[in-house]
Amino acid sequence: MQRIVSFLPSATEMVCALGLSDRLMGITHECDYPPEVKGKPIVVLAVLPVERMNQSEIDVAVTQRLREGLSLYQVNERLIRDIAPDLILTQDLCQVCAPSGNEVSQLLTTLPIKPRVLSMTPKTLDGIFSNLQELGETTGFSTCAQELVSASRARLARIAATARQISHRPRVFCMEWMDPLYCSGHWVPEMVELAGGTDELGHRGTDSVRIAWDEVLRWAPEVLIVMPCGFGLEKAATQACVLFSRPDWFQLPAVRAGRVYAVDANAYFARPGPRVVDGTELLAHLLHPTVFDWTGPANAFRRLTVSQSSTAADCAARTEA
Repeated sequence: MQRIVSFLPSATEMVCALGLSDRLMGITHECDYPPEVKGKPIVVLAVLPVERMNQSEIDVAVTQRLREGLSLYQVNERLIRDIAPDLILTQDLCQVCAPSGNEVSQLLTTLPIKPRVLSMTPKTLDGIFSNLQELGETTGFSTCAQELVSASRARLARIAATARQISHRPRVFCMEWMDPLYCSGHWVPEMVELAGGTDELGHRGTDSVRIAWDEVLRWAPEVLIVMPCGFGLEKAATQACVLFSRPDWFQLPAVRAGRVYAVDANAYFARPGPRVVDGTELLAHLLHPTVFDWTGPANAFRRLTVSQSSTAADCAARTEA
């Protein structure tokens, strides 16, 4: 039986979506979905204690390590040698998201038998689906992969067809980091477009970048989605409090209309895996709640509210119907 090691949460989700979780012999510390991966050997750990850091501290620490040429991840080479994988799933898209090419190259020099390495570096929804198909071909499950891709494309097509019938496409800002401020990138602006919105601050098909707060004020989003990369809902909602002290925050149309949301970025947006289709359905609901229902988990998103008399220090984020 093929022995697979995944360096990516998204790749782990793809393996399981193809029904191959029994082949998965090693995962990262961030691989938390689907539930059957719990208890799998962890072969990758983060170097930085990000769970105890705020967004600004994370940004400074990450920038410093990358400037010094240091990795953000520790690969357990001894455990991987014991596993003796036939296939390693990795990426070369983002040094912050997971071990990239350099770590894998170093690892391969220590393995007596060289496994096949499949690098997944999607920048668009098509790229994600291509990765899934390539994984299917590599594992001998190409038919299953094609069926999954076809079903995913059909769901996206239905969303887009409904969204095209809506006369108003709200101005949207998807925020991938809050301190400092980053716009969305890669596949997220495409998801917004399919869901019936417009995000002119996003960078479709390329990296998210730092932007100035003045750019957000000029864009005046009608819906603002807080989706910090690597965060689940609770942490995103908690750390979103830093936004409430931004100049002219309460003048944003999205704030005045009560349409600021934190979402589970890990589940639906940051990871280029099968659940980006669910994420597009979630966006459609947040942008057009009277047209699109959300039948997924209730903890997928949270409306963020704060009164003008509150401060960032004592703000309260709560779920609203």
